Amino acid sequence: MDLTMWMMVGAILVLLILSAFFSGSETALTAASKARLHSMAKEGDKRAAMVNELREQKDRLIGAILLGNNLVNILSSALATSLLITLVGEAGVAVATLAMTLLILIFSEVLPKTYALHYADRAALAVAPVVRMVVIVLSPITMAITAIVRGVLRLIGADVRNVTVGDHADELRGVIELHQGPEEEVRHERAMLRSILDLADVEVLEIMTHRRNVIAINVNQPAEQIVDEVLACPFTRVPLYEDNPDNIVGLLHVKALLREVRARGGDPSGIDVKALAAKPWFIPDTTTLFDQLQQFRKRREHFALVVDEYGTIMGIVTLEDILEEIVGEISDELDVHVAGVRPQPNGTYIIDGWVTLRDLNREYEWNLPDEQASTIAGLVLYEARRIPEVGQSFSFYGFRFEILRRQRNQITALRVTPPEHLRISLPSVAAPGTRAAAMTGAAVQLPAGERAEGPKPAA
Repeated sequence: MDLTMWMMVGAILVLLILSAFFSGSETALTAASKARLHSMAKEGDKRAAMVNELREQKDRLIGAILLGNNLVNILSSALATSLLITLVGEAGVAVATLAMTLLILIFSEVLPKTYALHYADRAALAVAPVVRMVVIVLSPITMAITAIVRGVLRLIGADVRNVTVGDHADELRGVIELHQGPEEEVRHERAMLRSILDLADVEVLEIMTHRRNVIAINVNQPAEQIVDEVLACPFTRVPLYEDNPDNIVGLLHVKALLREVRARGGDPSGIDVKALAAKPWFIPDTTTLFDQLQQFRKRREHFALVVDEYGTIMGIVTLEDILEEIVGEISDELDVHVAGVRPQPNGTYIIDGWVTLRDLNREYEWNLPDEQASTIAGLVLYEARRIPEVGQSFSFYGFRFEILRRQRNQITALRVTPPEHLRISLPSVAAPGTRAAAMTGAAVQLPAGERAEGPKPAA
């Protein structure tokens, strides 16, 4: 071969290298971690900021890379065809087609893309300056091509200007589900991260302590009796009612009462308990957890009474309830635990009817729907469309539900058999959703509302 032919071989090799660069750059820039590069850019990494800038203009980036890749691939194939025709005649077309297909596929596509896929962040940072120059140089051509493509898409009814990159919350949920590690630890981390994203979608009605489990104190009783009932409670805030348990007139803080008792030399007689109580705070049952958390912080309060659209008291919600939705059960020395879930050796679970679906989904990574019901008993009632008898079984969502106990029209205990792939070995410690009773002692229990699906102890 003469010098011209050797120059053509060298040009083909250079073009193949350029093709590999374009292919690898495309994969690296699209596969690099958006979150990690954003963090690096905030710390002052200029190349990371450059990658983020390129990815913000996806049309220009992809257009420039594809244009450059096609140019070098077509040119290298044309040179190889010309060279082989000169060497072997007309058969050179077939030889060039086969040889260039293999070379481009292996060395310019699969190899660089495989490397870029496994080292996406590193590769993206490395190629960013060169790709940026390519995008700038080819921008007039890519802009014209983009305009033509969008025009054609509009003609067939697909306007890409209305297409967004998607919901970032959905992207985060996908990343959370991909989080891997030690099973027990990672399971709790995934539950916490999911709960944070759900705060704006969950209403206080779904996590509140139902009114049937809220025990308030009659403010018309003698002060001595009120003090005795308050001291019998393991909680620091107690609702007060007057005449009618639905007529909540205040929220008594135990410290305020004890401070007044001490000021009177330990004699509680004559104390105006109603005057010591704070004004009750009523919130609608449709308030989201995110909004309620912000209001708790803004008002510097920890306790609110939940009412429905008719003003009827449905229950109470506390700051601790919302925090438990994020971090899981918070136990302190005053909590009274009630076992709501009892795992069985055969892989089934005996569950009290008041246990919430959100707690079950969080603890065991089930996926039972909680849109129409908040408790496990409520879900069975909703799906069965009737009040089941003891011993009846139902199957839905891949689970089997057997009614074990019923009190009047209320399901109080069920045996739940999850799908085979969800039967995992579980600790027999505090069950999910177990919460302490709101008040104890001689206080009067608020009557249950008509919307109750099952009892749920207070947070």
